[in-house]
Amino acid sequence: MKIYTKGGDKGATSLMGGRRVPKSSPQVEIYGQIDELNAWMGLLAAEAGIPDVCRFLTDIQRDLFKIGGFYSFDFSEGKPYPYPFMEEVSVERLEKEIDRMQAGLPELRAFILPGGCPLAARTHVARTVCRRVERCMDGFEGIPELARPQESLAKAYINRLSDYLFVLARFFQLQSGRSDILL
Repeated sequence: MKIYTKGGDKGATSLMGGRRVPKSSPQVEIYGQIDELNAWMGLLAAEAGIPDVCRFLTDIQRDLFKIGGFYSFDFSEGKPYPYPFMEEVSVERLEKEIDRMQAGLPELRAFILPGGCPLAARTHVARTVCRRVERCMDGFEGIPELARPQESLAKAYINRLSDYLFVLARFFQLQSGRSDILL
């Protein structure tokens, strides 16, 4: 099978289900940004060098792939999303990891500037990409009522993921032997 199909050469792409839409459609924008966020998770996992963190980031990539699949589905015919989706436990797993990491960090008494060691700085960039995904998802009105529970779970996950990335950036900064850069 060839990687190129030439089907998108004129500015259209297919949703899951086959319907062709412009590549500039809000729905394509959402799952494209989720893909970008997923790539950032892959970069962080490749650079982290801490096996538990790498495994956790890879699990996040799997969840993001499911969310991206959900947003790439053609809901125009009113059909429910037919593929396995993540569970509430995915959000809870993020919360537990945030709490675990935060317990080992210095108390935050001021705003911090994004940056620091290179890995913390890249994690802050990933966090801002995550917030962009969240804004894009919030403005999208193409999800039908029957898929709202999955949409709500996806939104909660992305919101919690940005919190996780903030704490992860602080964790990487501490691991590098440096303090947060305070405002």
